[in-house]
Amino acid sequence: MNVDKSMLKGIALGGIAMVVLGAGAVTGYKTMTKPAFAEVVSVKEVVETVLTPHEKCEDIAVQHQAPVKDEKRIAGSVVGVLAGGLLGSTVGGGQGKTLATVAGAAAGGYAGNRVQKNMQEKDVVTTSEHRCKTVNEKSQKLVGYDVSYRFDGKDGVARTSFKPGATLPVKDGQVVTTATVDGKS
Repeated sequence: MNVDKSMLKGIALGGIAMVVLGAGAVTGYKTMTKPAFAEVVSVKEVVETVLTPHEKCEDIAVQHQAPVKDEKRIAGSVVGVLAGGLLGSTVGGGQGKTLATVAGAAAGGYAGNRVQKNMQEKDVVTTSEHRCKTVNEKSQKLVGYDVSYRFDGKDGVARTSFKPGATLPVKDGQVVTTATVDGKS
């Protein structure tokens, strides 16, 4: 039998082509049979604490000492001198009476001054003042979901921007973790 070399070359090339096409078909079949979804095992919300500063104002009662009209406390001193002198004049007689009157007036003047001072210090005026301060209000903000999933026999974890259902979509062999504009992945 006389076999043509070109025929042998054709058979060899045909065999190689069949192997290449067969390998391509197996790879294509494996790609087509990959799951389109990953099974969701658990979902945990991820939140962060946000501090929002704002101004809080209130009116509070404040006490101030009332304005003093008689700073030298002359009225208290004069009344004290008169009362002390009057009281001193009732004691003793003669020279002693004069001395008691002067001493009573001096003591009465000092006592009257002290009494007026105490009264002035206790004389207060209550006013209302508007006071403000910055306070931080705490709130919780949802930032995503930590999702444990199983895909193609392997476990994985991903953070998604959306709350998944029972499955996560898979695109080009990768789990999709962001939502699309229409709300679907």
